[in-house]
Amino acid sequence: MPETLRNIAFIGLGKMGTPMASRLISSGYQVRGFDLAEEARSQLAEAGGIPAENPASAVSDADAVILMLPTSAIVESVILSEEVLNLLPAKTLIIDMSSSEPLRTVALAEKVSTLGHKFIDAPVSGGVKGAEQGTLTIMVGGAGDDVESARPLLGALGRPTHIGPTGAGHALKALNNLLSATHLWITSEAMLVGEKFGIDPKTMLDAFNSSSGRSGSTENKWPNFILPETYNSGFGLGLMVKDMGIALTLASSLGIPAVLGQEAVALWKKAQSDLPPDADHTEIAKWLRSHPGSPE
Repeated sequence: MPETLRNIAFIGLGKMGTPMASRLISSGYQVRGFDLAEEARSQLAEAGGIPAENPASAVSDADAVILMLPTSAIVESVILSEEVLNLLPAKTLIIDMSSSEPLRTVALAEKVSTLGHKFIDAPVSGGVKGAEQGTLTIMVGGAGDDVESARPLLGALGRPTHIGPTGAGHALKALNNLLSATHLWITSEAMLVGEKFGIDPKTMLDAFNSSSGRSGSTENKWPNFILPETYNSGFGLGLMVKDMGIALTLASSLGIPAVLGQEAVALWKKAQSDLPPDADHTEIAKWLRSHPGSPE
């Protein structure tokens, strides 16, 4: 691995961050991590990492800082805090792997650059299983040299692809989740119609997956999380709705109509208002089963 990226600060050790940090440790990187949850810091220590008491101490000797946080606002509050900026080594590579807002990412990258640091966005797709197995799809935005310097590091987590300039990774991630959510809703409607008609669900999925109706919902979400009624994909419904909203905001800012996208977000928000705050996004199928017909 490049010597310049040996020491990694990892901020945000949630459902995705903890297995990602563990992958880096097992790949030979020194990882100093922080999370508000004491349990997450303990898990990092058990994996061989160094828990930090705050973000500033995590970044104090870092060659690269990975952020895996819920929102752009939290990312900004961490990386632009006076405590972090005072301890951040010169020319540090900052990697935002959160699902952030593309336009805010561009603005943040500009601020970081004026302070003498480098910045790329690298959101992921693949869920907790992909994080554990190191098979995440990583959508990277940023300057070519910065992306290449991070490629070995990101390669320990999955398959990095340089999407385009700064913010492009976050844009594509939001658009991907808008597609994913829309697929899951209409797939669930189709599955429930078929079941009501008397068709075996597994038979339907086999047929869809060898036909033009296949998607990640028919190949993964329905057979692995919905049919077994575990609803434990590891990705929250609230986060899905957030990402869908990011995609719509981007479309609006670019003057692109997103009529179906707007309707999809409205439908998901209706379900979100009925489900628990910690609901998994695959629970949308369970909600549809108990709410037949179009939501008002």
